[in-house]
Amino acid sequence: MSAKPLRVKITYCAECGYERQALDLTQALMYEFGSRLSAIEIIPWESGSFDVSVDGDLVHSMKRDGGFPEHATVKSAVRSRLGSAPTV
Repeated sequence: MSAKPLRVKITYCAECGYERQALDLTQALMYEFGSRLSAIEIIPWESGSFDVSVDGDLVHSMKRDGGFPEHATVKSAVRSRLGSAPTV
């Protein structure tokens, strides 16, 4: 497990109006992890997508998993890569 800052990438369908979900997830990650993340990329895309990757590993895909990811699921993926316990 690495303590180096992680990169999170959120690719969302701009045509579908998924901006709010992308921004809400970004805000939740910033509040929880702050400087332990080296970057959060928010990429407007198309085709009904909403994908989240942590350090290059796809942790949620709307097409594969259905719907939007639970914030807790993405936070857990980040936490496991950081090797840290949940914050309260």
